[in-house]
Amino acid sequence: MAKHDFRYFFHEGLSNMFSHGFMSFAAIGITVACLLIMGTFTLVAVNANELLRTLEQENEILAYVDDSYTETQARALKQTLEAIPNVASATFISKEEAMESFTEQYPDEALFQDLDPEILRDRFAIKVVDLQQQSATVEQVKAVEGIAKVNAYEEIAGGFITVRNVATVVCVALIAILFVVSVFIISNTIKLTTFDRREEIAIMRMVGATNGFIRWPFVYEGFLFGLIGAAVAFFLQWGLYSAVAKGVDTNDTLQLIQIIPFTDMWLPVAATFVAAGVVIGVGGSLSAIRKFLQV
Repeated sequence: MAKHDFRYFFHEGLSNMFSHGFMSFAAIGITVACLLIMGTFTLVAVNANELLRTLEQENEILAYVDDSYTETQARALKQTLEAIPNVASATFISKEEAMESFTEQYPDEALFQDLDPEILRDRFAIKVVDLQQQSATVEQVKAVEGIAKVNAYEEIAGGFITVRNVATVVCVALIAILFVVSVFIISNTIKLTTFDRREEIAIMRMVGATNGFIRWPFVYEGFLFGLIGAAVAFFLQWGLYSAVAKGVDTNDTLQLIQIIPFTDMWLPVAATFVAAGVVIGVGGSLSAIRKFLQV
């Protein structure tokens, strides 16, 4: 494509956008709204996934050591446990440490303050790499000689996995639907522009203009719709996200929820918005002009 062609196409696309002020405003507004909704659902999913990942890391399997083992023998099991596939770490907790933790949980219960640590067992707090493989890991831990009992909250682990999977499916489905809606709206907007210029397009075809020459101004128009919409949506998303994050941080009942700072994500968010906006705009333009030109 020659440089003067590029300038002509860009100028025509820009001219088309401004010559249909209300429709252009509507197209950009719809693009902004769709990107904002898609971005919001995506950021919620990202934060939910991060929260679930944190909870997964805190989920533990408790492996109790046989009473016949001395503390030295019990500690020696650490290497065997950490060699099991899917085990991220195995932290030894002595009887005394377990009793200290127990009494700290119930500081107002006098009966619990003078208990003999010997009534407890040495144990290991085991963290796994992948919760979906926790059941198999539990069976392997039980098979270790010297491990008398294993406690694993598999219902909780299963709940984490279910929530994560459902959230992912819902988020992907909503984003896909909104993306299709955005392309459809942009396509209809470009169709109206094309219809208004049908006589000009007919003359251009009569004098030998190629479909590509006719199509490119509309592609640039869609590109501009998407780019402007992406820029506006990005800054609105930034402001909305920051406001919600501030509200969560200052709410005492939501202190357990950690919001990822937008400054840690702004670059991928901006790139995604621009890419999605351009694809929506150009995709809508190509869809509209292809049907009109019947190519």
